[in-house]
Amino acid sequence: MKKKGKRSWFGVLALVMAAALVLSACSGNGGNSGKTTGGNDGNKGAATTTPTDNGDKGEAVGELKPHKLTLVYPGSPQNDEAVVEEALNKLLTEKINATIDLMPIDWGAWDDKINLMIAGRDEVDIYFTAQWNGHANNVSKGAFIELNDLLDQYGQGIKDSLDPAFLEGAKINGKNYGVPTNKELASAGGLVYRKDVADELGIDMSNVKGPEDLAAVYAVVKEKRPDLTPLYSNGGVFNAHYFGNYDFLGDGTIPGAILKDSTDTTVQAVEDMDRYKDYLKLAREFFTKGYINADAATTQVAPQDAWNAGIVFSTIEPMKPGKADEIANAAGMPGKMAQIIMTEKTVATSETAGSMLGISSTSKDPARAMMFINLLHTDKEINNLLNFGIEDVHYTRNGEIITPTDKSGDYAPGSAWMFGSQFLNYVWNTEAPDKWEQFKAFNEGAISSPGLGFVFNSEPVKSEVGALANVIKQFQKAVETGSVDPEQGLKDYLKALEEAGLAKVIAEKQKQFDEFLKTK
Repeated sequence: MKKKGKRSWFGVLALVMAAALVLSACSGNGGNSGKTTGGNDGNKGAATTTPTDNGDKGEAVGELKPHKLTLVYPGSPQNDEAVVEEALNKLLTEKINATIDLMPIDWGAWDDKINLMIAGRDEVDIYFTAQWNGHANNVSKGAFIELNDLLDQYGQGIKDSLDPAFLEGAKINGKNYGVPTNKELASAGGLVYRKDVADELGIDMSNVKGPEDLAAVYAVVKEKRPDLTPLYSNGGVFNAHYFGNYDFLGDGTIPGAILKDSTDTTVQAVEDMDRYKDYLKLAREFFTKGYINADAATTQVAPQDAWNAGIVFSTIEPMKPGKADEIANAAGMPGKMAQIIMTEKTVATSETAGSMLGISSTSKDPARAMMFINLLHTDKEINNLLNFGIEDVHYTRNGEIITPTDKSGDYAPGSAWMFGSQFLNYVWNTEAPDKWEQFKAFNEGAISSPGLGFVFNSEPVKSEVGALANVIKQFQKAVETGSVDPEQGLKDYLKALEEAGLAKVIAEKQKQFDEFLKTK
């Protein structure tokens, strides 16, 4: 990939955020911040706070009414989920007089189920949400409440510990509707693979610089290890947004993008981009040779679940320091995986809002929900309990380093990047001890997308956005996984997108983006 000139994302973000966003207001809960505890109708009433170690002021915990929080997020249910919930409840009752109901939803069913829950107004306190998973669109539907006041009142620990770039970059029309995870800011795409298998087969992975170099590797794996899928995917492959470096300008589910590693500010359908078409051809080549799983377009088995089943040689992943180790530990294969970064490091709005917790507009106690999110950013014991389970049961600990036990597989959600601050996480004994210092270094030298700080407001074209979502669901996975001929498949896909209003959405996105660029 051709190198572009580096731009300081810190400086760009500061400048961008100093300018007013030129978006019309998203619909939803308006100015309602839901500052109550206990049942309510319409989130009105007197606020109740709780003291924490982070400078929050408020009443004693005993003055808070008991409340059961629900946390909905993508991931596989764990065998020991109930015992971890019980341990969490003891701590949460003491700190905020609350208990928790963990509600993981398998990745394969996540999109459909979450859309049904939001449309059906299910009573939920906290949802996982992200720019690439329809966050802005769900905000426009009123799924999440505005969090600015709640952050001021119950989230001081979040504001004290989280780089301001996250909260600023995740805003929609100047307001936060999700609390970002405290993690890496830069993004890159690459490969996670079974190092032990590569060594066993005598494959020199140092020769792999880009995806085209994988053909020779996969030919050997397919021949000598037919029990393994050379490249497992459940959609996207090389055209995943983090690998193609596509910036969809605020919501990865709405067509119209620019390239994060370019200076071109022309919004266009990625399906018209040369990079997209080249990656389609490569995916098709790999699919027809049997390197990609035959059910890539239809499977509901997420990559992590496939890793857990031991049937995978490699996957395309969003990169960060220690990504391979995180996947390996969650799969019960510590030390057996390695990673290769294949794209430019970039930073865009999609990174600041790439992993968040949003408070549902159906929550009966938004204040308590924010108190819990604040604890995930400040309380090391609660954070690690949710992410890794119970000490001396699911792991043993020596300082900040943890070691697996024979019970580790009973609670290994692999979801640390979703919850609170990753800088509170313990480090597995197979990971680099300086993992969190590597995270900070990873951010250095990243290319800033021209769209950093911009979030598209889809309200003017919401009908077209809905129609396009149906087309994407029908065509995208089949085309991008190489499951169909790329020339005819892309032709049919583009025709359906155009009939659903693609041009109107892109024109509106370009109009808003041009106005935003005038403020930079």
